[in-house]
Parts: sequence; structure tokens; C-alpha cells
Amino acid sequence: MSPRRSPHASAVVRAAVAAGMLLALGLGGCSAAPASSGSGTSSTPQIVVTTNILGDVVSEIVGDSAEVTTLMQPNADPHSFEISAQQAAAMDRADLLVSNGLGLEEGLQRHLDRVAHAGGAHFIAGDYVAVLEYAADDAAGIAATPTPDPHFWTDPQQMIAVAAALTSTLTQLPGFDATERDAVAGRGRAFETTLTTLDGFVEGELASIPPARRALVTNHHVFGYFAERYDFRVLGTAVPGGTTLAAPSAADLSALVTTITEAGVPTIFAESSSPDRLMRVLADEAGLDVRVTALFTESLSELGGGAASYVEMIRTNTERIVTGLTS
Repeated sequence: MSPRRSPHASAVVRAAVAAGMLLALGLGGCSAAPASSGSGTSSTPQIVVTTNILGDVVSEIVGDSAEVTTLMQPNADPHSFEISAQQAAAMDRADLLVSNGLGLEEGLQRHLDRVAHAGGAHFIAGDYVAVLEYAADDAAGIAATPTPDPHFWTDPQQMIAVAAALTSTLTQLPGFDATERDAVAGRGRAFETTLTTLDGFVEGELASIPPARRALVTNHHVFGYFAERYDFRVLGTAVPGGTTLAAPSAADLSALVTTITEAGVPTIFAESSSPDRLMRVLADEAGLDVRVTALFTESLSELGGGAASYVEMIRTNTERIVTGLTS
């Protein structure tokens, strides 16, 4: 497989609460600092990866055979993070650029388009995903246009497909000899086995959650693939749609509180890469008797933070969801 080279509360919630939350949501993004793994030389293949989730996967597969530069720092918001001119230049020079696609990297789109236009080798993970769509209704009940959901990694089976395609692409990087290609292919197969084991772990742990409690409320729409794979319902999100750059109205919040109250949800989940203040307003100011639990959904954590790798992130989230919905 060759690298792709194509372009490309209740009614008590007041409008003032919503306005305050807009500010909180606006603080969710942060600029990325360069982070690299591998020593690298002038002849070592150079790989630039946009998100740290994919950066971890690439590093697992390629090992020390190439230099991997991940643009997004831990705990960043992939929808809003931006890069420096130096990092943009690194994207242009890379032997391979790896991105998520499906509209996730909103703050990087012009750079991704530039590399594609120049014919740079570009692996887009979304090209290898069985894509789901979402279309959130607004407060008036008007359905939005369906949009591709970029959060495929919440389903390890989807990541298996991406890892397989990545392995095939990485073995073809310029500068690899036969021994290095074989090593990359071997690490890729081993990582796919790890992901298969991870999927089995998630399914086994979630079995303790009764069907009536398999419901999620989060900051924004990020668990569509998880819900599809493990038979959950996404009851609602505080922010309409799949981007953290959107903002809720007072009517949105009121409707969501009604949904949560009627369903008797014991826990609502806030994403680690976005402020949880909005979710606490739902739980506290709106008078909801629910817990707020943080999940790692769109970014890895620092080492020791509970989600330093993709595998650790999925395991931690699984354990927190089980605790939140069974206790």
C-alpha cells in the first residue's frame, strides 16, 4: 500500500450560564510543542504525526527505524491546536505525514492541504475506517447535516484496521533495507495482536454494566464508535456536534438536563482535553444528583497521568466508565 498523495438544567438553566460556558469551552485548546522520539540522522526516515494518539501508534510500529515527530502535546485539544512555523516546515520536509482526517484537525487543515497540494506522502487514518456519521438536532429540533465522525479510536477494532494499513505504508518508507522492513512488519503484527487483546478486555469489563445503564453523556459527541461497538447509547452531549469549537445555548443545556433527569444517569463524563466546568454546571447549578468523571478521549496524558499510551488510555477509560455506571 502506497502513501496517499491526494489533496486533501431543566428550565432553570439561564442564558447567562450558557454564556459563561462559552468562555470555558474557548479555553480548551492549546498550542502544541514539538515532541520527537528517536535520534534520527539525515538518512533516517522522518515521520510527522498530527495527533499524539496516532503518534503513539506509529511509534509502536516503526520503533527505532525512523524518527517520529508528534505535533500535538499531551492533554491538547485536536480540534483547536495550532503549530509553529518550524513545525509547519517539518510537515513539508517529512518522508511521511500521518493525520487523522475526517475533519478532526481543524486548526491544521490549511497545512494539511498545502502538503497534499505539493504531493507530499500523506497517510490519512480516516481513509481506513468504517466511518460513522452524526447529526445533532438543535434546540428547535432541526437536524443538522450529517457529518463524518473522526473519533474512531474509541473502538479498538477500528484502530486495528488503521494499524494494519499503517504497517503496510511504513514498510515502504524510503531508506529502509529488507531487515528494517521485516522488523516494522513484525512490530505491526504484534501491535495488532495487542489491540485485539485490548478489545477483548474492554468487552469483558463492560459486561458488568446492565443494558439499562449503558448510556453516556459527555462534553461533545466523541463516543459514537464506542457506542456502536459495545452496544451503548449516547444520550446527549453538552456541546452540539463533534467539535469542541461549538457552543451550547441555554435551550440546549435545558434539554440535556431533562434527558439526564429522565434517564436517571448516575455519572456524566467530561473529557480530559476540555474544561469540565460546563459539566459541573449541569451537575451542580442545575441541581442534578450525578457525578462528573473525567475520561481521556481526544488526547493522551503525560507519563504517569493515566493515559500515556493509546492502550493505557482505552483501559483507563473502560475502568472509569464501569465504575461510573455501576456504582
